[in-house]
Amino acid sequence: MANSPQARKRARQAEKRRTHNASLRSRVRTEIKRVIAAIGSGNAEQAREAYQAAVPVIDRMADKGIIHKNKAARHKSRLNAQVKALSA
Repeated sequence: MANSPQARKRARQAEKRRTHNASLRSRVRTEIKRVIAAIGSGNAEQAREAYQAAVPVIDRMADKGIIHKNKAARHKSRLNAQVKALSA
C-alpha cells in the first residue's frame, strides 16, 4: 500500500486512468465486433459502412497508445480484406 501522500495520489491517478483506458479499449472491441457482425450478415454495404465507422476509432486509440499501432494496422487490414471479399 502507498504510504506517502504523493504515492497515494499516484495510485488514485493510475486507477482513474486504468478505468478510462479500459472503456476506450472496450470501444475498439465493440467497433470491431460490429464490423464482424455486418460481414457475417452478408450485407456488403452494411459491412463497408461499419468498417468506415470503425477505422477512425481504431486509429484514434492507436494514436493515444491504448492499442499498439501495429495491432491497429493488423485489425484494419484483416477487416478490410474480409469486407472486400464479401463484395467481390
